[in-house]
Amino acid sequence: MPTKKKDAKSAVKAKIRKAAAGAGRKESVWLSYTKAEKKELETIAQGYRRFLTTCKTERESVIETVRQAEAAGYEELGKATRHGKKLRPGAKVYTVGMKKTVALFHLGQAPLSGGLSILGAHIDSCRLDLKQNPLYEDGNLAFFDTHYYGGIKKYQWVAIPLAFHGVIVKKDGTTVNVTLGEREEDPVFCVTDLLIHLAQEQMAKKADKVVEGENLDILVGSLPLAGKDKDAVKAGVLSLLKEQYGMEEEDFQSAELSLVPAGKARELGFDRSLILGYGQDDRVCAYTSLAAMLAMDTVVRPACCLLVDKEEIGSVGATGMQSRFFENSLAELLAATGAYDELTLRRALANSKMLSSDVSSAYDPLYASAFDKKNVAYLGGGLVLNKFTGARGKSGSNDANAEYIAELRAMFEKHRVRFQTAELGRVDLGGGGTIAYILSLYGMQVIDCGVAVSSMHAPWEVTSKVDVYEVTKGYKAFLKEA
Repeated sequence: MPTKKKDAKSAVKAKIRKAAAGAGRKESVWLSYTKAEKKELETIAQGYRRFLTTCKTERESVIETVRQAEAAGYEELGKATRHGKKLRPGAKVYTVGMKKTVALFHLGQAPLSGGLSILGAHIDSCRLDLKQNPLYEDGNLAFFDTHYYGGIKKYQWVAIPLAFHGVIVKKDGTTVNVTLGEREEDPVFCVTDLLIHLAQEQMAKKADKVVEGENLDILVGSLPLAGKDKDAVKAGVLSLLKEQYGMEEEDFQSAELSLVPAGKARELGFDRSLILGYGQDDRVCAYTSLAAMLAMDTVVRPACCLLVDKEEIGSVGATGMQSRFFENSLAELLAATGAYDELTLRRALANSKMLSSDVSSAYDPLYASAFDKKNVAYLGGGLVLNKFTGARGKSGSNDANAEYIAELRAMFEKHRVRFQTAELGRVDLGGGGTIAYILSLYGMQVIDCGVAVSSMHAPWEVTSKVDVYEVTKGYKAFLKEA
């Protein structure tokens, strides 16, 4: 008899464990789509892959955003208000900050003082930046010295093909745009690695020391320039730079050149259900925010798509979210409608609602111990709501209000948007942040809302086509209903 009771208790416990595991598992929504929805999904995914491939820096992202916006009828704010012209409901305008951040505004029937519906994402991603004096020769090889940007695992950036993206600005103000390494006929570049045969000491180091930041230098050439006795390979590289870009070595001092993974964004998997590409944190949310914004023929409440720089290093600087770019742009917009005063500006900010369009960590069964399976985003599970981010005790986080989340739940249900709620990972393991806390300082309702990403901050990141599609739908619903 005791054995039977013990077996019965074990069976009950097993059922509880199974139910708990089921509660944590979020089903993929792939099989719920109609043929028309699948076609629309593929169209959005194709456009997104093109955007990822084209826009590998914040400057390139701004250029492409403006191109698409103007094609959809948006006009630069200064041009739209020439000769004292006032903006009316329905007006579509944009402003650009230092070629690295951009805000699109679509005026609705409701006044700006009642607040805006804001989609805010960032368009900078982890990369390797050249130092201001980068070129040197050693061992008959020429290298560029770099300084990594953002939070990376440094060892992931060695021995992979890299491409140059950026600008060279000369003393006379001439700007030369550089993209090298993306076309099939282009050369590529790389950080070298130590051969495994001699790497016993290297392999014994901690992961953050296996490759030192100062050793993330780019191999750029080995051909010496004829007639040069000293640093002939370096001289050869300078000769080619002079020939191709008209630059002198001193022009590096006023250049912004970055190394990013070379190659196109691709479909991933036998079933082509996933997307592999560089910079999906956070260009996946930038693209879907832009797509949703441009899809709005009319809006009742004024709408805004805000794409900013420098999030990966703390949202600092003149083009980061901590700058006054957005606030100043909104003040200019109010003035253009004839409604500007300080109190109206403050009311417009406080009455706004925002989706901080940023990515969340996706569950990876190979690293299951890093996640709480009941509170994690799953690839293919749809749009992700993160009530809070931060680290450990929610440090540094915007913690969204329950009333706002309830409003969004009802909105997404009405528009058949599949969504999931999540945290970044196990409570005491680490954490991260977004621009949400900065906008919340104005008193507006803000929540992190975006796409689940696997291998986040790696040179190549993974997303699901389903999630790109559902987030686009969710952002459209927000602009219609918020």
